[in-house]
Amino acid sequence: MERPDEPGDTITVAVGLTQCWHRVPGGTATSVLDLVAALGGRRGIRVVGVGPRSRRPPSPEAPVVPVRRLPLPLPVLYDAWSWFGGPRMGRSVPEADLVHVTVPISPPRERVPVVATVHDVLPVTNPEWFSDRGVALMRRGLEAIVASAAAVVVPSESTRRGCVDLGVDPARLQVIPWGAPGVPEVTAEEVRSMEQRHGLRAPYVCFVGTAEPRKGLSVLVDALRTLGRRDLQLALAGPRGWGDAGVDRLGEVPGGVVELGHVPRRDLSVLEFGAAAVVLPSLAEGFGLPVLESLAAGAVVVTSSGTACAEVAGDAALTVPPGDARALAEQIGLVLEDAPTAHELRDRGRIRAASFTWSATAAGMERVYRSVLGRTGAGAP
Repeated sequence: MERPDEPGDTITVAVGLTQCWHRVPGGTATSVLDLVAALGGRRGIRVVGVGPRSRRPPSPEAPVVPVRRLPLPLPVLYDAWSWFGGPRMGRSVPEADLVHVTVPISPPRERVPVVATVHDVLPVTNPEWFSDRGVALMRRGLEAIVASAAAVVVPSESTRRGCVDLGVDPARLQVIPWGAPGVPEVTAEEVRSMEQRHGLRAPYVCFVGTAEPRKGLSVLVDALRTLGRRDLQLALAGPRGWGDAGVDRLGEVPGGVVELGHVPRRDLSVLEFGAAAVVLPSLAEGFGLPVLESLAAGAVVVTSSGTACAEVAGDAALTVPPGDARALAEQIGLVLEDAPTAHELRDRGRIRAASFTWSATAAGMERVYRSVLGRTGAGAP
């Protein structure tokens, strides 16, 4: 039954939130949680999250929509989806008009249309960055998504090109970028308090994200060694991940390293704003949400050219070729020594971030849902 404040054409969507229960939820969890929060604020959409059976609470960024559970825990649930096509998400949300899957695992065989978000195709193009099990599951999942989903949504032109290169019909792909958070102005007092709490001192550069092979942390270590500045700390915000991520080389940073682990959103914005630069030298990304969030916080960003990170940043960040530690050192040195350039980049970043909104993302996703269902109405920002 519809709620009294809902229009007659309200769509009920079951959205998979299983990545919130991953050991390292990562940026895909953050982006999907922000998406469902934005969708939940639209009168034409009713969102119900779907998670695995688990007593463990979800990631620190908890869903703001109701969550129903499937009968299997992770990772058994992913195996069951991959090999047996069930249990259906519709089993937990029988009133759903459609299902939105948000992980690159074979979708369950639903009785309603399935929309799939493909964050990236890196498990296929760069399997060396993932575990053997993860590559097998995600390759099979991407093939199944392409074969069975009613619509495939990607967050960037970079990911769209990757899908097309793998043989996906371009007509089946919808590019809907993620949004930037609204960040209240950061005060100098907040920066000082944050530095005192975490033992940071200015100047410092900040790396945001899970430490995993493709994030370029080793490149950043090499760049800081090249600079050789003992007054320049490195702040790491995010969990340790897996593989040869460069974490074992942190002792080589001349100015020392402060590992912060998970940082709450407001504190992260303060950390980014207070940094001389947020340095994100990733080799490849599906979107580059930390870039956008850093720009929104008013940070100076240095990232990798030719990637989705550069696509998101536009002309509001400094870019260097992926893996080029010497060029990265030069750009970090530039923002440390050239205050007018740093100030201009901060201003550009806020303007650039303001062009990405979660309300626009949610509106675009609603249009996809309605197109799949053959319904009209709503869909405007």
